[in-house]
Amino acid sequence: MNPFDIWSLKFFGNTTEAYLWFFGILLSGLILKRFLSRILTKLLYAIFKKYGKKVGADEFLKLMNRPIQFFILVLIIYFAFDRLVFPREWNLVPDNQFGFRLVLFRIFEASIIFSLIWILIRAIDFIGLIFIARAHKANVVTDAQVVPFIREAIKLMVIGIGFFIVMGIIFNLDVISLVTGLGIGGLAFALAAKETLENLLGSFTIFLDKPFVVGDVVKVGNFEGKVESIGFRSTRIRAVERMIVVVPNKKMTDAELINETERSSRRSSFTIGLTYTTSEKQMKSIISEIRKWLDANSLIEPSPIVRFRTFNSSSMDIQITFFSMTPQIEDFLKLQEEVNFAIMNIVKENGADFAFPTSYVYLKKEENADID
Repeated sequence: MNPFDIWSLKFFGNTTEAYLWFFGILLSGLILKRFLSRILTKLLYAIFKKYGKKVGADEFLKLMNRPIQFFILVLIIYFAFDRLVFPREWNLVPDNQFGFRLVLFRIFEASIIFSLIWILIRAIDFIGLIFIARAHKANVVTDAQVVPFIREAIKLMVIGIGFFIVMGIIFNLDVISLVTGLGIGGLAFALAAKETLENLLGSFTIFLDKPFVVGDVVKVGNFEGKVESIGFRSTRIRAVERMIVVVPNKKMTDAELINETERSSRRSSFTIGLTYTTSEKQMKSIISEIRKWLDANSLIEPSPIVRFRTFNSSSMDIQITFFSMTPQIEDFLKLQEEVNFAIMNIVKENGADFAFPTSYVYLKKEENADID
């Protein structure tokens, strides 16, 4: 037997040479998959290199690594199986008729389309990072906020187009009729997804009216915190308790919302009570010194209100109201602490004292009546 005849030996309708080609392509492709992916990624990065320097090639490689590797894997499997033929004994129908061959071919087509859409979506993510980096460099907060929203909208459009391509190529459906049918059923879908659409409209309102931007400290309902991101459906807020609160965009636009970042000052109003042993002279001196101390503080707006307000059940009350030019809550609390310590010292230096709820019981001694 000629040694070269071994290459012509057939098993299940394929020669030994065909099987060697199959395993050779498959193994070499799997071994070189990562290397080929890196080369293809660098070639694609050349398109964005001029504009993506602020983001960097490493970020592009991180985004593109998995989708490109999947694309290469699909091609490797296709070229490997292309070296084999199905045995005649299986009596398979041609690939233009519904059967095993047609299903395999359609799976391959769907995998190719999926991988290309995946690559395109990751490219859109990278372009979004480029625009966000530019917005941060220009210190334009609104642009940094709008870019993620536009990026997600474009990605949804790409996914929708990919869906119609799959329907048209893989399943041979009439795309125009399908779009028409979806248009007719759109009303029913809109009614079913009423809440989702309301949140989507709420997100448009946020981007157009700009009641707040990413990074602002807001108070909505019972929650207060820093806005971390604004999405299609909801806004993520880092609450003061360090937890993430997800608030639907509809609630962000319908409810009363306070943007703490936009305020230029904070109002402080409180009452202190002095004991009834405090003389008129002491009371006037305390009020005058508190007013002077507040006027002298550069972080407090001029003309604070310090008045002897009322006689309470167990105290004589002084009303203190002022505006501090410290919009940040941490700075405001620090100033409030300084004010409290100053008031304590002023009251102590004037020989007075703070009152606390007290009650007095008066006992009247009665003479015992004479008993006859």
